[in-house]
Amino acid sequence: MIDFGNFYQIIAKNHLAPWLETLPAQLAHWQRQNMDHRFHQWLRCIEHLPNLTPEHVDLLHSVTAKNRIPLSEGEQKRIIHLLMSLSPWRKGPFSLYDIHLDAEWRSDWKWQRLIPFISSLANKTVLDVGCNSGYHLWRMIGAGAKLAVGIDPMPLFLCQFEAIRKLLGNDQRAHFIPLGIEDMPKLAAFDTVFSMGVLYHRRSPLDHLYQLKEQLKVNGELILETLVIDGAENQVLMPSERYAQMRNVYFIPSIPTMKIWLAKCGFHNIKIVDVSVTSLEEQRKTDWMTSDSLADFLNPIDNTKTIEGYPAPMRAVFTAVK
Repeated sequence: MIDFGNFYQIIAKNHLAPWLETLPAQLAHWQRQNMDHRFHQWLRCIEHLPNLTPEHVDLLHSVTAKNRIPLSEGEQKRIIHLLMSLSPWRKGPFSLYDIHLDAEWRSDWKWQRLIPFISSLANKTVLDVGCNSGYHLWRMIGAGAKLAVGIDPMPLFLCQFEAIRKLLGNDQRAHFIPLGIEDMPKLAAFDTVFSMGVLYHRRSPLDHLYQLKEQLKVNGELILETLVIDGAENQVLMPSERYAQMRNVYFIPSIPTMKIWLAKCGFHNIKIVDVSVTSLEEQRKTDWMTSDSLADFLNPIDNTKTIEGYPAPMRAVFTAVK
């Protein structure tokens, strides 16, 4: 079982306290629903990881933990085996005691593209919706956030996060809550809310934008990263079956359409701060994620198109204010 007691104690003292009216019962239900054989195996991996206190932690430039005296080869192999048992690792990379955990996505590149353009996270309480392994939660702490909360209902991602937290010395500034945003009350308590790589997986993108808005304080900032297409106002791609082999892609807007959606949901000061085509260097197979990746999803003759014939993945980062 994962113990959320420390998180309960932390939020009891701040603007997130109303969440305690529903959260403990929700998490107890989630744990009962997910106590299968695989989850028990993943929990054992976390338990068997050594309790290490790193002498050096860098969360500003990377997610790195190390000591002056390197671990023995046997200790490194043991940690690698346990972390490999939590594969596939989609988001990273992590550098842990000279072990390079090279995930499918170079999530550090996305962070470098957006961090110069967002409001300072210093002393802020932030929410990352669809946080995956929690890589960006640690970068948010490195950027000065006092509390970073990630939500994602996937059991494997929770276990990946808890494994990294343990190897970082049990840092309590970042927390992973295994729920979806639709399970959250309207807290209006976060200074900054991130939604990166989520919108196009939602059947109702406007409902998702309203849910994000409901978590923000007045004048709080939304950072939204999503797939987009080239096009004019009111143009949206709705894939018929799959997009880049993903079944659950519903709406991919043009950039002007995305700005209209944000304005319609009541956001203002809407800015587009980055547009980039996803490269084969940013998303690819690694030893830590060996199944199909972007190269397998693109047309082998024309990499500007997906295997289904749609425009290849292009992503944009928007900022907006409640």
